[in-house]
Amino acid sequence: MKKLSLLFVLSLFFISCEDDKKQADDKDIAKNVKEYSIEQIMDNERVFGGSFSSDKSKLLITSNRSGIYNMYTVPTKGGDYTPITESDSTSIYSVSFFPEDDRILYRMDNNGDEIFHLYIKNIDGTSTELTPKKGARASFYKWAKNKKSFYYQSNERDSRYMDLYEIDLKTFTPKLIYKNEKGYNIENISDDKNYLALSKSINTNDSDLFVYTIATKKFAKVNTQQSANSAEEFSSDNSVLYYTTDANAEFSYLMKYNFADEKREIVLKKSWDINGSYVTDNGTYRVTYSNEDAKNAIEITNASTGEKIDLPDFKDQSITNVGFSRDETKMRLYVGGSNTPSDLYVYDLASKDLLKLTSTLNKTVELSDLVTAKVIRYKSFDGTVIPAIYYVPHQASATEKVPALVWVHGGPGGQSTQSFNPLIQYLTNHGYAVLAVNNRGSSGYGKTFYKMDDLNHGEGDLQDCVEGKNWLASQDEIDGDKIGIIGGSYGGYMTMAALTYAPEEFDVGVNIFGVTNWVRTLKNIPPWWESFKDALYLELGNPHTVDSVRLKRISPLFHTDKVTKPLMVLQGAKDPRVLQIESDEIVAGVKKNGVPVEYVLFEDEGHGFVKKENQIEANSRILKFLDMYLKKEEPFKN
Repeated sequence: MKKLSLLFVLSLFFISCEDDKKQADDKDIAKNVKEYSIEQIMDNERVFGGSFSSDKSKLLITSNRSGIYNMYTVPTKGGDYTPITESDSTSIYSVSFFPEDDRILYRMDNNGDEIFHLYIKNIDGTSTELTPKKGARASFYKWAKNKKSFYYQSNERDSRYMDLYEIDLKTFTPKLIYKNEKGYNIENISDDKNYLALSKSINTNDSDLFVYTIATKKFAKVNTQQSANSAEEFSSDNSVLYYTTDANAEFSYLMKYNFADEKREIVLKKSWDINGSYVTDNGTYRVTYSNEDAKNAIEITNASTGEKIDLPDFKDQSITNVGFSRDETKMRLYVGGSNTPSDLYVYDLASKDLLKLTSTLNKTVELSDLVTAKVIRYKSFDGTVIPAIYYVPHQASATEKVPALVWVHGGPGGQSTQSFNPLIQYLTNHGYAVLAVNNRGSSGYGKTFYKMDDLNHGEGDLQDCVEGKNWLASQDEIDGDKIGIIGGSYGGYMTMAALTYAPEEFDVGVNIFGVTNWVRTLKNIPPWWESFKDALYLELGNPHTVDSVRLKRISPLFHTDKVTKPLMVLQGAKDPRVLQIESDEIVAGVKKNGVPVEYVLFEDEGHGFVKKENQIEANSRILKFLDMYLKKEEPFKN
């Protein structure tokens, strides 16, 4: 769903948009590339996390190299991984090393049900569950300043709301810090434990931000007007709150609020959204993340002087995430691009020595055979400029035209970015162009653009996708008679909306766990979404009111008789967001039309497929379906 407290616009768009047919590079000469199997493409590794051990000798990471996510350590001087867990059924995600020893905090749910619990991996290899209550979610927040305790949030008291707890490292007895009875979002706690930063959703873009004094239970409102506001951190002396806001602006910028005089000052503004900013624990550096034209950008400065810290340069790739050792002499960083998964490096901030610790791209895959994304823009039906990410197969040219897909991201309010996507690379490697559309309502392009789909879902945003198809058809390298649509979650809904409400526009559709009945979905949201349920209803409609009439009108399930093109549906049985019945019923309804329908159901997956064997099955089935019904060829034999 849409991120709360974020984003955007076109009326102030400073990126010029070329009108017409040739924003993409001309494709006059095709390049022959090796065709890879799905096993080769999926044998790439995904790695994330990166907590330094107290002695800086190793990093704690999460990797799917075994086919499912497990925890590993990797030496900071380079070398082989050491497995910490070896699960073959349920994914296990690392959180952090303990500050003073090699115990590990980690989290785990039940095959995608999103009910995460927190655990300790002890030095002797045993595990201790810290949050055992059945059906209750728990999420780590941060370590206390003195490193003798940590904070976490849980809905064990009331399934609707997340309370804040502190748990000390001697007794592991949780202490309730804040009883959340009004549905606030808990965003931060000061180092002296006197203040909380709390926000209250107004709609899916805007929220009010408060400083709450724990002892007196008094609230001080930070923002002075309706806007998107998000707490970043309290100052080390506990006198200032840093936060991002889009007040009087299209994009979010960094502010600070002084408790004593209630003065508000701008700290940093950029031409794009600032998505996060913090000062490292020892006060050495300020790290700022921004979303710059669908690419994550990181800036690190000296926290005292503001001087920019030089970072290593990576050709055709970018730094996507960083973290620091406790003494802040070393930094770990992830580096990746649209044509390669992110790799982990360690960087010595004094000597400038850089060491690559992982090699996530399958060694049998040539980097030059994969496709680098490029940003394009096109005009939609009403003149609105739509940004998109374009992937052109190397083998495509004006004389070797290829079929294409419009790719729709999740949300509403998500964004397709310039990052590695194995399914997109698999499809382009096998001769399909992909246009990942950032339709109206997407994040990253100003708050006006972000709000353009409110109570307009399946309408204006659908027309943006249709115009994306038309843009594709105008490209010399594209076979305009062979264009399909594909998407997951909200993108799955858009796929079904396209086949239902614009039945002649696309030749096939691939719906990956997409909503098909908005009335039911909005009546059955997970209980822990209660804090922003009303905001969600303001954007999409309230299923308990007259809005249900419109929600039924835009729900493809009630109009399956209009679907005439081949359809593929993929679903996880444990999905708590888009229930299996959504996919069961849309498949049954479309089959009545005599339309080719393929249904792939994974009993051990949730909202997103995380097990490699299931990803391989899903992606290979998608390609076979497209080969048969879009290319109209014999299915690919793997």
